[in-house]
This record gives sequence, C-alpha cells and structure tokens, in this order.
Amino acid sequence: MPQATTIAELRDHVGQTVTLSGWLYNSRSSGKLLFLLVRDGTGLCQCVLEKTENNRDVFETTKRLGQESALEVDGTVRADERATGGFELSASAVRVVHACEGYPITPKMHGPEFLMKHRHLWLRSQRQWAIMRIRSTLVDAIRSYYNERGYILIDTPIFVSGAGEETQTLFPVDYFGDTAYLTQTGQLHVETACMAHRKVYCFGPTFRAEKSKTRRHLTEFWMVEPEIAYADLNDVMAVAEDFVYEITQRVLRDRRSELKTLGRDVSALEKVQKPFERLTYSEAAELLHSDRARNLLEKDLATAQDRASALRTEIDEKEAQRSAPGAKKWKVEKLAQEIAAAREGLADCEEQVRNLPQHMELAANFTWGSDLGGSDETIIARLHERPVFVTHYPREVKAFYMKRNADDPRLANAFDLLAPEGYGEIIGGSQREDDYDALLERIRADGLDPTNYDWYLDLRRYGSVPHGGFGLGVERTVAWVCGLKHIRETIPFARLMGRIYT
Repeated sequence: MPQATTIAELRDHVGQTVTLSGWLYNSRSSGKLLFLLVRDGTGLCQCVLEKTENNRDVFETTKRLGQESALEVDGTVRADERATGGFELSASAVRVVHACEGYPITPKMHGPEFLMKHRHLWLRSQRQWAIMRIRSTLVDAIRSYYNERGYILIDTPIFVSGAGEETQTLFPVDYFGDTAYLTQTGQLHVETACMAHRKVYCFGPTFRAEKSKTRRHLTEFWMVEPEIAYADLNDVMAVAEDFVYEITQRVLRDRRSELKTLGRDVSALEKVQKPFERLTYSEAAELLHSDRARNLLEKDLATAQDRASALRTEIDEKEAQRSAPGAKKWKVEKLAQEIAAAREGLADCEEQVRNLPQHMELAANFTWGSDLGGSDETIIARLHERPVFVTHYPREVKAFYMKRNADDPRLANAFDLLAPEGYGEIIGGSQREDDYDALLERIRADGLDPTNYDWYLDLRRYGSVPHGGFGLGVERTVAWVCGLKHIRETIPFARLMGRIYT
C-alpha cells in the first residue's frame, strides 16, 4: 500500500510509492501524458499520468476534471530540479474525491474587487497561500520573542469605556443600554499589568472607525503591544529595534521560498540590520524640505510618466496581436492575461502621476507642529535602507498618555518606527506620562472625561514609576515584509470601508 504523505515531505520519500491528497490546481494534456499540478496545503507538485490500456477510463475522467477538484494520487516520487518544489510524482492511480467545474478564480487575471468578493476562494491561490504562511510565521515569531524573554501575556478587553487614541475613530456599541466602544488599543489596560509583572504584552484585534480608503488602512487589525516598567524612551526603543530585527530574521530564515513565490527582493530585507537609523521629528521636517526629498519625488514622477507611456504602447501592441486574424486560442488567452496585468500597472503609474505633485507640495510646505502624513512617512522611509526611528514629536499631535519631554515641554517622549522602501509606520510608541497631575491635565485638555480614566489614573496614585511601550501593527509589517502594495492582502478577511462580506 502506498504511504500517505504531503508534498512538503516528498524529499523523504524519493523512489517510494506514496499517496497525495489534495486539489487540482491546474492541468494540461499532451497526447498520452496528463500533467496534473496538485496542491495539498503544504505545496505544489506535478503528477504525470501516462495513458495505458488499463487506465483509459481513469485517464479520460481525470482529463475532464475542473480546477479545484479534490483528488487522491498514487505514484512514485522522483527528484527533479526543474519541477515545482523540486519533486515530481509518476502517477499510477487517480481517485476523484469531488469533481467540480466552473471555479470562478481561473488562471486569467482578475481585478481586486472580484478577488475580494471571492476572498474565501482567493485564499487558495499561490500568492495568498504564501502571504498567509509568512503571516503565520511572523505571528509565531512575535509571540516567541516575548515569551522567551520573560514577558507575561495579558489579554486586554475588546469592549472599552473610552478612547485610547483619537475619539473620532471609535466604534460605538450598545452595551446593555450603555455606550461602549471597540478597543483602539490594549495599551492602557496592559499598563496596569506591567505594574504587577514588570514586562508584559497583549496581542489581539483592534478597531479604528477611520473613514480612510488608503492602502495602509484597515478598520480591524491585529496589534502586539509590550509594556515595560522602569523604562525610559531609549529603553523602549532598544526593545523595538531588537524585536523588529529578530522577527525579520525569522521570516528570512523560515519563509524564503514563500518570499520567492511573491517575487520579494530579499536583499532589501537582508539590509535590516542593527542599529536602525534615528531622526528627531525636527530633523525629519528638515529632511522633507531638503533637495534629497525633492529630487527623489521628481525622479519618481519622471519614472512613472515614462513607465505609463511604455505600458500604453505595450497594451496597444498586444491588443492588435490578440485581434489579429488566425490567432491561436492559447495565444489569445495569454495575451489577455498580459494586457490585464499591463492595465493594472498602468493604473498604478497614472495614480502616481496624479499624486506625486501633491506629495511634493506637502513635503515642501510641511510646517513644524503638524503630524507626519502618509506621504511624508513614505519619503522619509524611501530615503533610508534600514528602518528609521522618528522621535520627540510635538505633544499636541500625540496621545494624551505620552510623557512630556523634560528639556522641551513642547515635545513628547514618543517615537514612530518607519519601515524602509516607503512602507512607513509599523510601530508607534512612547514613554508614558507617570506624573498624576500632568496626566490629568492632559486628559482634560483633550476633552476626555476623567471619570472614564479614574482606574488609569490610579496607576499614578499608587507606586508610579517610569514606564513605556509600543504597538506594532501586524498587517503593516506583513505588507512590508512581503513587499505588498495593499494591506488588504495581509489578513485572511479584510475589513475595509464598505467591505464586511466574508
């Protein structure tokens, strides 16, 4: 009897007869040979079935199977460097578990709206398969980092009574007749536990009712938030630096093949070495006004314009080839895919051409005291090969719990960590305000009701110490590590404005 195994384990069964259980990803026929590309959740494998007198009926049945039909394949494992995954199966038998037809996500190009509507099926594609495996490894690396360093996991509430960030981004919920909100951050509650355990973290979903449709925003996302007692700003930044370095190295080590599937330039990730770059907010403002920033954007604009022109020419040429008399069906289908891909690239270029002049203007006119916008972060991140800390923001643009700087009361002991290649903020953190009177003053100044934060103020009444922490957004980090354009692909089921189906 063949031994049941998985595609990921084929290297241990070369020369042996095994059974693979999976789904038909693609197939093609060449006379008496049928090439079945099978996926089983652990990888892809080509199974080659030869037509014989004894298997004629099975051969014809298998030949007619539609994409994503479930099947079992017996065969002998052969090593082949040219094959997908490095191994191939010489099939001796095929058993159909479930035949299907009309699978909506075909090998041709589909637009993002179509794919998001079929997200429950899109997750089966090789691209999404690779992203989810990288995400899983990243999440495991996050948990391992803190668990191995003596941090205690604290599960913080999802229903909260007040804001942790901006009040305008709260999701209100009817809580047995009272108004509660979906949490924007676990930070305030996890602070209570750091006074009990010294080093703690929470890890869970957070929610922002931000009416934004940018590529960086989700309404529901996951965040890990460590909190450390007896720590100042530099202590917290040292943890953030080591943490991001370690989880990046883990993905490079364990998911290099998945990064390759995505076409990710791993050399860019290999440049993530300590120490990270550091800028103060004031230095970042000067950088936005600099010739370096202007030259970068002007070069980007020229590149986008040239690329858009080239893509328009390419589309016209391929449209002519597709409509030419006598064009073979396979050629027409191939050209259709290439045209769709070129149109998607053209749309991206045209968006850049529209937006870059505005980004230039925003950077040139950036005023001290304003918060850094997404385009500002992109410019700063593009100008550095490694992650870059931006520190000491104006207090007025940061949350009420961030500590006032002792040397310059205009500033907060706060930082953001920007991922390189233009990905922008993946971490926001600070030293927390440990003075009762200063914290109460800021709560009132922000128009918040102190009674909703009485428990939080108790931390400053009873045994207050210097402490701090940060939050890392999992989805933004996955987008950066995978080299993705849009954050919607980084989570199994994205919650965006106007999208809550599946």
